[in-house]
Amino acid sequence: MKAKKNYKFYLFALLPFFIIVLLFEILPLINIVIESFSKTGGGGFTLDHFVKIFSTRLYQQSIYNSLWISIFSAVVGIFIAFIGAKAAHNASPKIRNTFTSVLNITSNFAGVPLAFAFMILLGNVGILTLIGKNYGIEFLANYDLYTINGLLLTYIYFQIPLGTLLMLPIFSGLRKEWKEAVGLLGGNSFHYWFKVAIPSLLPSILGTFSVLFANSLAAYGTAYALLSNNISLLPIRISQQFVGEVVQNQEFGCALSLVMMALMVISVLITNKLQKKSGGVQ
Repeated sequence: MKAKKNYKFYLFALLPFFIIVLLFEILPLINIVIESFSKTGGGGFTLDHFVKIFSTRLYQQSIYNSLWISIFSAVVGIFIAFIGAKAAHNASPKIRNTFTSVLNITSNFAGVPLAFAFMILLGNVGILTLIGKNYGIEFLANYDLYTINGLLLTYIYFQIPLGTLLMLPIFSGLRKEWKEAVGLLGGNSFHYWFKVAIPSLLPSILGTFSVLFANSLAAYGTAYALLSNNISLLPIRISQQFVGEVVQNQEFGCALSLVMMALMVISVLITNKLQKKSGGVQ
């Protein structure tokens, strides 16, 4: 009887969270789905929005750019994060705690502040750009931040701290006995990492990739502050449908949002499938 009362109490305590999820996630999602299949201005079912998205060069390019930037920044971010997480795992507890604190701060440094920071460093009159011009460092002097390559650099930057935080705990799943067993069998560090450690960590690495991919695909503030409307990305094209100065088309914006969500779901499904095939340490 007492357990039943506790159960009801916990359900009541969770009620505010259920309400928040309902109001800010479930109902908006339902509204997006309904409006994405509605005619402009409302009034009927249509697939015209999706036909326009996949047949118009502008929106095809936005999907391609978003996918390319998300995949590339996630892969590079995971590679660097793997090295950083491994180094932090082998460090002393004091250094590891300090490193984790720095990661917590830098992982939240994104959006408009991050774009302005890169402008100060690598903009047309940025600190590093001026140093490059004064000392004849061609790479810095001629670097153009306001291109898709410059945007990619900022995306990689904010992927690294998040990826490192996510990957730091996975190294506790490795056992010292595995490395000793590889040595007894005549193997070296190369055999250990590529035959034992990385295959065992692969499910967690794939899960991290899924998070970084979604994090990059939905990023808006950094791209808009850095390049405004001069680059075709899904989040920017979506915002234009709701805050356009001339014409607002929320139904088409909902269709674009649904396409972006579908890409995220497909990414999660693919990584989950690969995780099941790879097995290993979860």
